[in-house]
Amino acid sequence: MKQEYRQRVVDKLLKRKLQAMGAVLIEGPKLCGKSTTAVQQAESVLNMEPGPTLSLAAINPKLLLQGTTPRLIDEWQLAPQLWDVIRREIDLRGGEPGQFILTESAVPVDWKSFPFSG
Repeated sequence: MKQEYRQRVVDKLLKRKLQAMGAVLIEGPKLCGKSTTAVQQAESVLNMEPGPTLSLAAINPKLLLQGTTPRLIDEWQLAPQLWDVIRREIDLRGGEPGQFILTESAVPVDWKSFPFSG
């Protein structure tokens, strides 16, 4: 059974940001609703997952930007080269607002790597 989407305070903020900016970045912990919120306003979705999509990102990242806008690129940080490619694409398109929604999950800090950890 598919659960119905519940409106969130951030929905209106995301809509306003998309009307003003070429891209909007949504950051937060895994499973907090970033993608669910973003997909409500996206016209096309690209999920960055290990496999062919990540391989294509390494070979020809600009191909991944094709699609109707706003284009949601979910977990973009898995292919960090996309950041500059997206920025340049927005510039090439004349800075048109509402082109991309990027989601990024926060990664917990590995406390064992800090010198003061025991």
